Amino acid sequence: MLALLAGLAANRWLRPRLVNADDDEGMAVKDLVGPLLTMTVLLLSFVLVAARGEARALDQLVETAEYAPALQRGKIQADAVCYARAVRVQEWPAMSDGNGSPAPSVWSTSFRETFETLEGKPAFGMLVAADNKRSDEREERLTQATSSIPSTIFWFLLATLVITVAALGVCLPRRNNRGQIITLVVITALLTTALVIIRDVDRPFGGIINIEPTAIAEVESQARRDFTANHPVAELPCDDDGNRRNA
Repeated sequence: MLALLAGLAANRWLRPRLVNADDDEGMAVKDLVGPLLTMTVLLLSFVLVAARGEARALDQLVETAEYAPALQRGKIQADAVCYARAVRVQEWPAMSDGNGSPAPSVWSTSFRETFETLEGKPAFGMLVAADNKRSDEREERLTQATSSIPSTIFWFLLATLVITVAALGVCLPRRNNRGQIITLVVITALLTTALVIIRDVDRPFGGIINIEPTAIAEVESQARRDFTANHPVAELPCDDDGNRRNA
């Protein structure tokens, strides 16, 4: 907005010294819309990916556990519930600052310990493959939580926006320019909003655009139902926050 005011001020006092004071020609609307289209293309290049990949991988792991013996099946299902809780309650809030949490790793380690008891059995390879997929998806989610736009690029975009708006303000005609001034004000607001959205999209787990752990919560509920159906009197090895219970 400051750039817009500076551009309009220069248009009023500086432009008459450079061109005919009574000029009524300036930039066309298509010249004003051009920068907005460019910024829109830039905005669309940032893909907002939800963390459903990890949830699908965890769900596949729970389903694959059905091929394991009863003891290991119940252990994997219980650990899946605890893993989902640890992700949802502890790691998800930490991602708003670009961080992770060690809590889910406790249960991923427990997965591998259970797999070791199945080595040589038909379900072993399928379980390991499903767990590797879950691990890869978790790494992808944590990568998405980290800002990918360097501060230098963001400030460059901001400087470009300021210079563009100021230049457009200077180039407006001094007469019969009400429609173009309104257009420039609207485009300035849109460009500024687009830049704010780009900044926010780069942090998809916090801010205005905030991906909720809906998918992982659904898998948690499904895994808990499966565990309860197979072991109605058994207790989960974790509390509501995904922390391991004391022995």
